[in-house]
Amino acid sequence: MLRPLDAAAIIAYLTAMIAIGIYFSRRNNTTEEYFVGNRSFSGWVIGLSMLGTIVSSATFLALPAAAYVLDWRQLAVNLVLPFVAVLAVLIFIPFFRRGKLTSAFEYLGLRFGAIPRIYGTVSFILLQMIRMAQILFLVSIPIQFLTGVSVEFVVIGAGVFIAFYTIAGGIEAVVWTDVVQALVLMIGCVLCFVYIVMDLPGGVSQILEAGAAENKFSMGSFDWDLNERTFWTVAILGIINWLAIYSGDQNMVQRYLAARSTREARKATIIYSAIALPMWTMFFFIGTALFVYYQSFPDPTLATLETDQILPYFILTRIPAGLAGLIVAAVMAAAMSSLDSGINSISTVVVVDLMRPHLSKKYTDLFYLRSARTIAMIVSVIVVSGGIAFSRIEKESMNDISLIVTSLFGGCLMGLFMMGFFTRRIDGLAATLALIGAVVFNAYLGFGLLGWWPPAWTLGVHSYWIGALVNLFFAVTAYALSWLLGASRRDLTGLTIWTMEKEGDRAEQSVPTSARLASSE
Repeated sequence: MLRPLDAAAIIAYLTAMIAIGIYFSRRNNTTEEYFVGNRSFSGWVIGLSMLGTIVSSATFLALPAAAYVLDWRQLAVNLVLPFVAVLAVLIFIPFFRRGKLTSAFEYLGLRFGAIPRIYGTVSFILLQMIRMAQILFLVSIPIQFLTGVSVEFVVIGAGVFIAFYTIAGGIEAVVWTDVVQALVLMIGCVLCFVYIVMDLPGGVSQILEAGAAENKFSMGSFDWDLNERTFWTVAILGIINWLAIYSGDQNMVQRYLAARSTREARKATIIYSAIALPMWTMFFFIGTALFVYYQSFPDPTLATLETDQILPYFILTRIPAGLAGLIVAAVMAAAMSSLDSGINSISTVVVVDLMRPHLSKKYTDLFYLRSARTIAMIVSVIVVSGGIAFSRIEKESMNDISLIVTSLFGGCLMGLFMMGFFTRRIDGLAATLALIGAVVFNAYLGFGLLGWWPPAWTLGVHSYWIGALVNLFFAVTAYALSWLLGASRRDLTGLTIWTMEKEGDRAEQSVPTSARLASSE
């Protein structure tokens, strides 16, 4: 039942989000403003925006659920984050800051040509919409508990609300709402932990002792077994995941580009990375703490709940009115910050990578601005439909579903960026041929996982390995083809680590992006 103080906290939060969207709607008169906010943001703002974007409701609900039902092995995905962040600060950010790019996939066009650029764009759009549908479903869970209305109705309402301020306010509304949402998210995380500890007779010590006795802090088996979710399986998936996010995820790259300077973009990445890992660890700890809590205070209602509903149930039954509403707002904030970023980033890449390069030059910037808003509306409708579909799928936990989806549909996007950054030999033809082979290989592995092949035709590997194998297949094939077809003859100045100009030479004053892209297509 929705308590008045909880409702007040949620309404206050939602009103603030709408106000931000309306305020910034008046400042979006060009695509440069709508997509990258005139590249004017400071590092701390972008850093918190990154946090809000990447730390979603899948974090707030699914990570505690994963720790509650199993252990901490899925945390291994995030333990590699600091190492990949170093690469981002030293290498990836300077690549994207040069030439005033707007999309991550413009780089693929410059490096390999039109086909890899289109593949990267379409792959990103597909994965992003699946991820957003998952997030929208997760945020509907606590709201359903509060209001008693159907999941479908909640998904539709939340989707329409988020779409409104995102479409109206562009990237500025997205970034500033993300900042607010990141702060609310951190407060909600701390409140959940505090109230669990306060109720337990032994406090933190009881959690540590009972959790250790039940092996709830285990990081998984350290055996090398491709068929199991071992520590190494999950850690390698984490490397693939974070390399893909830091090197080619439009949500992240768009924030590199929206910063006022390379230094501010680097500062943002450091701020985000320094906060995110402790926060993920805290969410796993909350899941273990919930397990210990309900051992001490058994509740028969838990038998009727899905794993992802346990934390919302605790919030709404054990935390005082008002504060519970604030925590529910934090869950909503986690979802909204990921969804608004996804909607804006998809509209950006559709316009920048799929429309502008292939439409007549007669279309004005105003046409593309209006197109971006229309695309955002269409994406919102698709995501709402996907959220309803997710509510009807049986699953161990949504975090498990997320990892499987990433492996199945992630393709070789990370491999494309890595081969672009770190090799000089591979040209557009070698990359395109290897890309075709990798897509076929990805389909073969995916169909095997779904049971569409006879057992004798399948590789006996866990679904988490698919992304790693596909990217490895692409890298090896592309490099081998480069020796058969010859090294790249394209001008690679500033496009690989071996041909990158020193910072301060022409790092952000190089050949205009539009001219370079025109010559690459």
